[in-house]
Amino acid sequence: MSTGPGADSAPAPTTPNPQPAPDTPAPATGSSMFSSLRVRNYRLFFAGQVVSNIGTWMQRIAQDWLVLSLTGSATAVGVTTALQFLPMLFLGLYGGVLVDRLPRRRTLLVTQSAMAVTGIALAALTLSGHVQVWHVYLAAFAVGLATVVDNPARQSFVSEMVGPGQLQNAVSLNSANFQSARLVGPAVAGLMITGVGTGWAFLFNGLSFVAPIAGLLLMRARELYAVERAPRGKGQLREGLHYVAGRPDLIWTIVLVGFVGTFGFNFPVYLSAFADDVFHAGAGSYSLFNTLMAVGSLAGALLAARRGTARMRVMIGAAVLFGAMEILAATAPSLWLFALLMAPIGMFGMTINVTANTSIQMGTDPAMRGRVMALYMMVFLGGSPVGAPIAGWITDAYGVRAGLAVGGAIAAAAAVTVGLVLARVGNLRLTVGWHHGHPRVRFVPRKSGEPATVG
Repeated sequence: MSTGPGADSAPAPTTPNPQPAPDTPAPATGSSMFSSLRVRNYRLFFAGQVVSNIGTWMQRIAQDWLVLSLTGSATAVGVTTALQFLPMLFLGLYGGVLVDRLPRRRTLLVTQSAMAVTGIALAALTLSGHVQVWHVYLAAFAVGLATVVDNPARQSFVSEMVGPGQLQNAVSLNSANFQSARLVGPAVAGLMITGVGTGWAFLFNGLSFVAPIAGLLLMRARELYAVERAPRGKGQLREGLHYVAGRPDLIWTIVLVGFVGTFGFNFPVYLSAFADDVFHAGAGSYSLFNTLMAVGSLAGALLAARRGTARMRVMIGAAVLFGAMEILAATAPSLWLFALLMAPIGMFGMTINVTANTSIQMGTDPAMRGRVMALYMMVFLGGSPVGAPIAGWITDAYGVRAGLAVGGAIAAAAAVTVGLVLARVGNLRLTVGWHHGHPRVRFVPRKSGEPATVG
């Protein structure tokens, strides 16, 4: 991260720059779906991520396939996934502390380079025929360690490129970028693995990091928004936790994301079981479910980009509808109805993610942003490994329809509860009415002397 001319070697000001540098194009304030791409630095970042995200999805598929080929064990595949995730679970908060101390652009250059080297090393071992399963375990763990710092650095660096006015648009486009790669990467990986082998997929991923690294190097430091960096000191992790604990808007948003991620996002468990056990349709239907969900997620990200603002009621409403759609899908009598419901589930799930991400970034002091985003990502990403065994147990004991319905009910109940808590904290009340012929639900301030009870 650079924060202005010479900012990497000089202290940054204590508040964000309210305006871009004089030669930075003023960000558009309208609701254009792609307005943040008018900012040159973000355009470079976005283009690099297009290539890198495709490579990342290719490596995920190739990595699992290689481990399965080497061991014949699904458990070994699970171990690989766990090794890639465990560093974030146990070290994620410390990664946030480092991100708040370090210049983020330089930090990203290091983490992206480290992941590139890992991909190229794994490609060399695979193409030479010397790869063993412990090599893949080690590579997965190394990528996980880099992600501990890379994830909060990438999340918080967005605000430095575009400023507060375009933050939701940029975050939404990042999500759309990732979902687009989710559609393209696995398909390309499948063709490459079948045609020339897994090693070439690893090589593509390693070389794909050239794009984001080049984008970071080509950025104009004077056009980045200046932010305060936290000085090195003791107790900064505890300071970050206390900061979140004292902010109901932050902590309850993270709580909601935690519940939705833990109980509502266990799609590998649910979708595979619906494909095999309920509809008896095999791997093709499983692929169809995931593809339609990715399409819905992409649509949700683009719609969030068009909205341009992060509203708490949008996040809570999306969480309620997400849960309701899961309950409806749990009762779907046919494969095609179930498949069609994957699109709105993906759309509402992505709306929760983008709105929560943006509201947390915009509501956080820049000097705390790395730590807060690390906590957010740890809760969001950490929910699935905790919830997956619970979802699996409910599915085994009562059937997959019950598992999906319970996950949806918990997500919806958590959304309603968090909405009521935030309304009470903010001294708001729920109103329901009509606006231009459409139903309108919103929270409004209570009148003076009105009881503050929620019900």
